[in-house]
Amino acid sequence: MPAQPKAILEYLLTSLGFTATVEEHALDQGILLEVKTDDPGRLIGRQGQTLGQLQYITNRLLFRQDPQAPKVTLDIGEYRAQAREALVQKAREAAEKVRRWGDIVELEQLNAFDRRIIHNALKDDPSVETHSVEVEGTDKKVIILRPKH
Repeated sequence: MPAQPKAILEYLLTSLGFTATVEEHALDQGILLEVKTDDPGRLIGRQGQTLGQLQYITNRLLFRQDPQAPKVTLDIGEYRAQAREALVQKAREAAEKVRRWGDIVELEQLNAFDRRIIHNALKDDPSVETHSVEVEGTDKKVIILRPKH
Protein backbone atom coordinates (compact mmCIF):
# COMPACT_ATOMS: atom_id res chain seq x y z
CA MET A 1 0.00 0.00 0.00
CA PRO A 2 1.48 3.40 -0.97
CA ALA A 3 2.21 5.81 1.86
CA GLN A 4 -0.19 8.68 2.45
CA PRO A 5 1.81 11.88 3.21
CA LYS A 6 -1.28 13.94 4.09
CA ALA A 7 -2.59 11.29 6.50
CA ILE A 8 0.82 10.97 8.17
CA LEU A 9 1.08 14.72 8.77
CA GLU A 10 -2.51 14.99 9.99
CA TYR A 11 -1.85 12.17 12.46
CA LEU A 12 1.35 13.88 13.68
CA LEU A 13 -0.38 17.24 14.14
CA THR A 14 -3.32 15.69 15.99
CA SER A 15 -0.94 13.70 18.22
CA LEU A 16 0.88 16.94 19.05
CA GLY A 17 -2.41 18.60 20.00
CA PHE A 18 -2.81 20.92 17.00
CA THR A 19 -6.04 21.60 15.18
CA ALA A 20 -5.18 22.04 11.51
CA THR A 21 -6.23 21.21 7.99
CA VAL A 22 -3.76 19.93 5.42
CA GLU A 23 -3.94 20.45 1.67
CA GLU A 24 -1.82 18.31 -0.64
CA HIS A 25 -0.39 19.66 -3.91
CA ALA A 26 1.80 17.92 -6.49
CA LEU A 27 5.19 19.50 -7.23
CA ASP A 28 7.77 18.71 -9.90
CA GLN A 29 10.05 17.21 -7.25
CA GLY A 30 7.56 15.74 -4.79
CA ILE A 31 4.57 16.88 -2.77
CA LEU A 32 3.73 20.12 -1.00
CA LEU A 33 1.64 19.82 2.15
CA GLU A 34 0.12 23.16 3.12
CA VAL A 35 -0.98 23.41 6.74
CA LYS A 36 -3.74 25.81 7.75
CA THR A 37 -4.02 26.49 11.47
CA ASP A 38 -5.05 29.24 13.90
CA ASP A 39 -1.62 29.03 15.58
CA PRO A 40 0.96 28.97 12.77
CA GLY A 41 3.74 30.55 14.85
CA ARG A 42 4.06 27.55 17.17
CA LEU A 43 4.31 25.17 14.22
CA ILE A 44 6.75 27.35 12.29
CA GLY A 45 9.03 28.01 15.26
CA ARG A 46 11.96 30.36 15.46
CA GLN A 47 13.39 30.91 11.97
CA GLY A 48 11.32 27.97 10.74
CA GLN A 49 13.11 25.41 12.90
CA THR A 50 9.96 23.65 14.09
CA LEU A 51 8.61 23.59 10.54
CA GLY A 52 11.88 22.07 9.32
CA GLN A 53 11.83 19.37 12.00
CA LEU A 54 8.17 18.58 11.32
CA GLN A 55 9.02 18.20 7.62
CA TYR A 56 11.97 15.93 8.50
CA ILE A 57 9.85 13.69 10.76
CA THR A 58 7.07 13.50 8.16
CA ASN A 59 9.55 12.42 5.47
CA ARG A 60 11.20 9.86 7.78
CA LEU A 61 7.83 8.26 8.59
CA LEU A 62 6.82 8.37 4.94
CA PHE A 63 10.03 6.71 3.69
CA ARG A 64 9.80 4.06 6.39
CA GLN A 65 6.41 3.03 4.95
CA ASP A 66 7.45 3.42 1.31
CA PRO A 67 11.11 3.93 0.31
CA GLN A 68 9.93 5.07 -3.15
CA ALA A 69 7.67 7.80 -1.75
CA PRO A 70 8.13 11.31 -3.15
CA LYS A 71 9.81 13.92 -0.94
CA VAL A 72 7.41 16.09 1.04
CA THR A 73 7.81 19.83 1.57
CA LEU A 74 5.73 21.44 4.32
CA ASP A 75 4.52 25.01 4.36
CA ILE A 76 2.56 26.72 7.10
CA GLY A 77 0.93 30.08 6.57
CA GLU A 78 2.98 30.56 3.37
CA TYR A 79 6.13 30.80 5.52
CA ARG A 80 8.26 28.78 3.09
CA ALA A 81 6.97 30.68 0.06
CA GLN A 82 7.83 34.04 1.64
CA ALA A 83 11.19 32.82 2.96
CA ARG A 84 12.00 31.37 -0.47
CA GLU A 85 11.29 34.72 -2.15
CA ALA A 86 13.55 36.48 0.37
CA LEU A 87 16.36 33.98 -0.32
CA VAL A 88 16.01 34.32 -4.09
CA GLN A 89 16.16 38.12 -3.72
CA LYS A 90 19.28 37.81 -1.52
CA ALA A 91 20.88 35.55 -4.15
CA ARG A 92 20.14 38.02 -6.94
CA GLU A 93 21.57 40.92 -4.95
CA ALA A 94 24.74 38.96 -4.16
CA ALA A 95 25.09 37.93 -7.82
CA GLU A 96 24.76 41.58 -8.85
CA LYS A 97 27.65 42.48 -6.49
CA VAL A 98 29.76 39.74 -8.04
CA ARG A 99 28.99 41.03 -11.55
CA ARG A 100 29.56 44.67 -10.62
CA TRP A 101 32.77 44.33 -8.60
CA GLY A 102 34.17 41.00 -9.76
CA ASP A 103 34.72 39.98 -6.14
CA ILE A 104 33.77 36.84 -4.25
CA VAL A 105 30.65 37.22 -2.08
CA GLU A 106 30.02 34.98 0.92
CA LEU A 107 26.50 34.51 2.26
CA GLU A 108 25.74 33.62 5.89
CA GLN A 109 25.46 30.06 7.17
CA LEU A 110 22.39 28.38 5.73
CA ASN A 111 20.75 24.99 6.15
CA ALA A 112 20.75 22.54 3.24
CA PHE A 113 17.18 23.42 2.18
CA ASP A 114 18.01 27.14 1.96
CA ARG A 115 21.34 26.53 0.20
CA ARG A 116 19.51 24.49 -2.44
CA ILE A 117 17.16 27.43 -3.08
CA ILE A 118 20.14 29.78 -3.61
CA HIS A 119 21.96 27.33 -5.90
CA ASN A 120 18.81 26.78 -7.98
CA ALA A 121 18.09 30.51 -8.21
CA LEU A 122 21.51 31.15 -9.76
CA LYS A 123 22.19 27.91 -11.65
CA ASP A 124 21.39 29.46 -15.05
CA ASP A 125 23.27 32.72 -14.44
CA PRO A 126 26.05 32.81 -17.07
CA SER A 127 28.31 35.15 -15.08
CA VAL A 128 28.16 33.72 -11.53
CA GLU A 129 28.90 30.32 -9.99
CA THR A 130 27.94 29.13 -6.51
CA HIS A 131 29.66 26.72 -4.14
CA SER A 132 28.74 25.45 -0.68
CA VAL A 133 31.79 25.63 1.57
CA GLU A 134 32.15 24.23 5.07
CA VAL A 135 32.96 26.79 7.76
CA GLU A 136 36.27 25.76 9.32
CA GLY A 137 35.88 24.12 12.72
CA THR A 138 32.12 23.56 12.34
CA ASP A 139 29.70 21.38 10.41
CA LYS A 140 27.96 24.50 9.04
CA LYS A 141 28.15 25.61 5.41
CA VAL A 142 28.00 28.95 3.62
CA ILE A 143 27.56 29.72 -0.05
CA ILE A 144 30.35 31.43 -1.97
CA LEU A 145 29.46 33.28 -5.16
CA ARG A 146 32.25 34.06 -7.63
CA PRO A 147 32.56 35.19 -11.23
CA LYS A 148 32.51 32.44 -13.85
CA HIS A 149 35.62 32.30 -15.99
